[in-house]
Amino acid sequence: MTIKEIFAGESDNLEFKEEIPTKSEKFMKTVVAFANGSGGRLIFGIENNSWRVIGFTKEEVFRKVDAITSAIYDSCDPKITPSVGIQEAESKYIIVVEVPPGMQRPYYIKSQGMLEGVYLRVAGTTRKAARYQIQEMILDAGNRSFDQQKSKRELSEAEIEQFCDRLYLHAKELCCTEDNQKALKKIGKNQLLTYKLIVEDHGKYYATHGYQLIDGQVDEYPGASIQCAVFKGNVRNIFITRKEFTGSIDEQIESAYSFVLEHINLGARIDGLARQDIYELPIRTIREMITNAVCHRSYLSPDKIQVALFDDRLEVTSPGMLDHDLTIEKMKTGLSKIRNKAIAEAFSYMNLIEAWGSGIPRMIAEAEAYGLPEPELIDLNSDFRVNLYRKKMSYDRHGVVDPRFVAEKKAVYATDCATNATDCETKLKDTEQKLLAALREKNTLTQKELHEITGISLGTIKRLLPKLQTKGRLERIGNRRNGMWKVKE
Repeated sequence: MTIKEIFAGESDNLEFKEEIPTKSEKFMKTVVAFANGSGGRLIFGIENNSWRVIGFTKEEVFRKVDAITSAIYDSCDPKITPSVGIQEAESKYIIVVEVPPGMQRPYYIKSQGMLEGVYLRVAGTTRKAARYQIQEMILDAGNRSFDQQKSKRELSEAEIEQFCDRLYLHAKELCCTEDNQKALKKIGKNQLLTYKLIVEDHGKYYATHGYQLIDGQVDEYPGASIQCAVFKGNVRNIFITRKEFTGSIDEQIESAYSFVLEHINLGARIDGLARQDIYELPIRTIREMITNAVCHRSYLSPDKIQVALFDDRLEVTSPGMLDHDLTIEKMKTGLSKIRNKAIAEAFSYMNLIEAWGSGIPRMIAEAEAYGLPEPELIDLNSDFRVNLYRKKMSYDRHGVVDPRFVAEKKAVYATDCATNATDCETKLKDTEQKLLAALREKNTLTQKELHEITGISLGTIKRLLPKLQTKGRLERIGNRRNGMWKVKE
């Protein structure tokens, strides 16, 4: 521990104590919090706030080291084995206690018990862990995830078959090429068992929490929704508009994604005779941010995903602590730790996510190609946030984007797919044609009826109807409840 580090002050993983407290619990909370997180250092012999070296004499320092080591060994469960050393600073002795990240979380103070004695580091302070955070640590210690755990809901064969059909249709919608569609296989009960979306118990099948969330049965998960808002300015002071989306988590993604597209700037580029939409932000990155939040959030947390649009940025906040081994720098290189394993398997099949860990590096690359600052990744201790910063676009009187912006942008402009842009556009047009054909047959169809007739997900329908209106292919006559659609050829 250098003098420079001492005078830098306390941080998330560094805390100072002037003396060893008479009651060891006063510093044992910090020891436990370090073990439950990414580790840390506790320095004895430094005055709090002023960070002045008080130190200990040579005669007393070894006795104090023994007292600290014994207190930690006797007070914590599971056992914590710190590295305790003595260091000279300003001709005095200080005690440096290095607490490694624990492998048997949750750690707690024995005298307080597991429910009351678990602590975490939050923004440089030590706080008591919430019940859901303790549950998460217990599951993680057993290499289990909450979404794979059995719920009370017993499933019939028909319900399982219907669920498989829905996953298959969603996956088919998001296939970028006909070859991918042909290669796509419908999954069945055995695959759901492998994913742990369902479990078998004495010949009966039960939904897991992941199944429930994908199926839209979210009443017992109070935080399982997405709150979307547009704010005036760059702080959370004045709402312009806000919505909350519930239901199946894959449809929440589509609804939140559509909300953002409706409230960011849209221009166009002219390519020959064709006019191609260009949003001010890379739309694939927008979808990635929201999908990652839904896939990796803690469903034990009562908090909700927040998608906030400010004048200068798009901000997506996901509830749940990062794994103690996972750092921001590691995430940028592609390392990931999947919190919800069953949901991740389903999302991978449904073409909502690609290879594990590729999301963050891809978002960074797409922002750079778009001429935007690198997305900001923020560990809020109990939450995780991604900020995508906006860039102003210039338009002519026809809404065409300034050519200089087009020249700067080095990526595909309005693709929402991971492979060939032309194939994706063709597939999107096929989906649009299905909607238009259904509305030609009956122009009073609701979104739910369109979903039942075409098999297209509600989220996709909500996204495509405004887009078809923007393109001039569809017009709404009358109000939302009693109006009708007019298809323009």
